[in-house]
Amino acid sequence: MSLQNHRAVIVGGTSGIGLATAKLLVSHGAQVIVASRSQEKVDAAVKEIGTAQGYVLDFQDERQMRLFFEKIGEFDHLVVTAAGGATSQGPFGALAIDSARSEFDSKFWGQYATVKAALPFIRKSGSITLTSGAYAARPAKGASTMVAINSAIEGLVRAMAIDLAPIRVNAVSPGVVDTPVFSGMDNESRTAVFRQIAQSLLLQHVAKPEELAEAYVYLAQNTYTTGSVLQVEGGAILSGI
Repeated sequence: MSLQNHRAVIVGGTSGIGLATAKLLVSHGAQVIVASRSQEKVDAAVKEIGTAQGYVLDFQDERQMRLFFEKIGEFDHLVVTAAGGATSQGPFGALAIDSARSEFDSKFWGQYATVKAALPFIRKSGSITLTSGAYAARPAKGASTMVAINSAIEGLVRAMAIDLAPIRVNAVSPGVVDTPVFSGMDNESRTAVFRQIAQSLLLQHVAKPEELAEAYVYLAQNTYTTGSVLQVEGGAILSGI
């Protein structure tokens, strides 16, 4: 399906995977609207993309979300990459409930609320693509919160595909991706961590945002895919990462 003149909203579209997806959608002829919490990032992304509209938006604020989508009006594709993964790790029982709840509020409930606010404005021929993570398919020791959140998102996607049909609802499940989330590390440490991860993957490299962007664009284009989770994790599941 051609995306020419389709309107696509990317919540989290100002950096990393979201920005790469915005650029790729534009190259396919789509009209792109990006949103994130930072005015500085919005301004930089709009300048870099060249043809996008940009808005400041806190996707955990229901009122902001409602007003944002009312202002945007009808559109075709919703992509949510503003899904800052769980950072609180540790064996089950060691993590404070408040910490786990905060992680759910961000990644799970943030995406849930985004879809709820956007739904009245998504055309029936359109699509919704959320973001989960490879831990849902391959749990790891000490990552129970991340496993639970990503599994919940994937369950939600399957249920929404039924409830919201004919709108298509899917998720992309990334593994480790070289994004600004790692910007707090010095270059030497970052390189060492990525090298170690890459050696354990079937494809022997950590993903670039552009590799994930192709998955989001595919799910916007393909008119016969719904209720699916597209794994883009370099073989992490099969290699046991």
